[in-house]
Amino acid sequence: MKVLLVDDHALVRRGVRDLLREAFGDAEFSEAATGEEALSYARKSAFELVVLDISMPRRGGMDALKQLHAEAPSLPVLILSHHAEEQYAVRALRAGACGYLTKDCAVEELVCAVRKALAGGKYVTEGIAERLVDMLAGGGQSGAHETLSDRELQVLRMLAKGRTVKEIAGELSLSEKTISTYRTRLLEKTHLRSNAELIRYALSSGLVD
Repeated sequence: MKVLLVDDHALVRRGVRDLLREAFGDAEFSEAATGEEALSYARKSAFELVVLDISMPRRGGMDALKQLHAEAPSLPVLILSHHAEEQYAVRALRAGACGYLTKDCAVEELVCAVRKALAGGKYVTEGIAERLVDMLAGGGQSGAHETLSDRELQVLRMLAKGRTVKEIAGELSLSEKTISTYRTRLLEKTHLRSNAELIRYALSSGLVD
C-alpha cells in the first residue's frame, strides 16, 4: 500500500506516518510539504491513498484536492486538518474528498477512516452527517458562506481574525485591489454592510479557529 502524506509540518507527517505504520505494517509512505509537491508526486507514482492538509503555503490543500480529483478521480483523498468540520468539511467532500477529520481526532478514528477510504467508501463523522442532512432539509444551503468560493472564504476568515486588506494581500501574494474586490463580493453574497458585520457573521458561524 502506497500512501502520500501532505502537510507543511514535518512533525505532523511523521506522527501520522508512525500511527498508520502501526496499523498497516506493509504501507509505504511518501511525503510532501506543499500542494505543488503533492501533485508532482501523484503524477509520477500510483498511490492508494492521499492524506491531505488544507492550510499550506502557496497552493493550498483545497486547490490541490480539486486538481487531484480532476486528474485521478478514483484516488481517495482523506482530509486531515486543524480546521473545525463546520469550516471546510462539506466543502471538501463536494470537491472530491473521501472523508474529513480534524487533527485532534482519536487514533482509532483515523485508522477507521483510512480503512473506509481504501475500501472505496466515504468517511463522515456524526457531526458532518447531521450537517449534510440539515443542508438537504433546508434546500441545499446552511448559510451564506456556503455560496462563497474557496478564496472568498479564506479572505473572510482572515478578515475575521483582524487582518487588514494590506496584510491579507501580502500573505496571499495578491494585490490590495484584488483583496478589496473579494471583500466587496463577501458583502454582496452575505448581504452584510461592513467588516464588523462580516466578523460577527464569521464568529457566529464558527468560521474562525
